[in-house]
Amino acid sequence: MTSDVRHTEIDSPYGTLTLVSTDGALSGLYMVAHRHRPPQETFGPRDPEPFTEAHRQLEAYFAGELREFDLPLHLPGTDFQRRVWEELKKIPYGETRSYGELAEALGNPGASRAVGLANGKNPVSIVVPCHRVIGASGSLTGYGGGVDRKQRLLAFERGGSGGAEDTLF
Repeated sequence: MTSDVRHTEIDSPYGTLTLVSTDGALSGLYMVAHRHRPPQETFGPRDPEPFTEAHRQLEAYFAGELREFDLPLHLPGTDFQRRVWEELKKIPYGETRSYGELAEALGNPGASRAVGLANGKNPVSIVVPCHRVIGASGSLTGYGGGVDRKQRLLAFERGGSGGAEDTLF
């Protein structure tokens, strides 16, 4: 059975975002130069139709009016990756957790490195807020969309404009 894969692109304060749907559920949200961005040819035809609600919720988020997304998601990955991504969704807006804290919440305190790898493979950044994960020392560590965007997203959620002038650390 073949999946129906579609994509569209939308503008955001963080650059163009590519949204991908699989069988009508959001399966990808990628920034320009995203580290783990799949090849463009895997995104299917361009079609804005499946993304009406995702686009609406993203606009509300960027306007500071939405703190938690409610979208159907299609997140293929290993069981461990999906568990990490579920845990990411529990991090409240404007807050952060360390990789170690996530590993502990998953019942495996020694798995912070594996948590970091799964975090980096999150296919729907922003919606599943991988930008809210930081190093144990409080430092910003890698982010698929770039550390500068991670810093701006965190500043935005903490009440800053999220512009290039915002710095956290």
